[in-house]
Amino acid sequence: MDKKQIREYIRLFKESGLSKMEISETVKDETFSIRLESAQAPAAGALPAPVQYVQAAPASPVAAAEEDAASVKDFNKYRDVKSPMVGIFYASPSPDAEPFVKVGSKVKKGDTLCIIEAMKLMNDVVAEEDGEIVEICAENGALVEFGQILFKLF
Repeated sequence: MDKKQIREYIRLFKESGLSKMEISETVKDETFSIRLESAQAPAAGALPAPVQYVQAAPASPVAAAEEDAASVKDFNKYRDVKSPMVGIFYASPSPDAEPFVKVGSKVKKGDTLCIIEAMKLMNDVVAEEDGEIVEICAENGALVEFGQILFKLF
């Protein structure tokens, strides 16, 4: 990134009226970043916002790929927990209690995941296998349909 490019970014930033702008560019395994911030909306004839220029150390492509692979979960391995009936979804045993599970909770076969109220009866929905909750697809107090996905397990 050269001074001419930086000046062009500053000009675009001032003309756009944005309060923040960040640009990153990678050239030959070197990453260059520039962040422009304005404390207030730019006024006519105002000085340009301070420029922060950061040159990051080249990242190892192998290390980045390994990190990405470790943090990404295979969507094909997700299992859906579906509603066994029509009713009202409750995430906790009472309105003031903690929910049975949260995203990231580890569950074992037989653990209660939620309650579905149908015809004034409270029905526990339990985990049919061990896993980790990666998504809660129903909203507390909402009506759920038969076969609607309530949770996604990994």
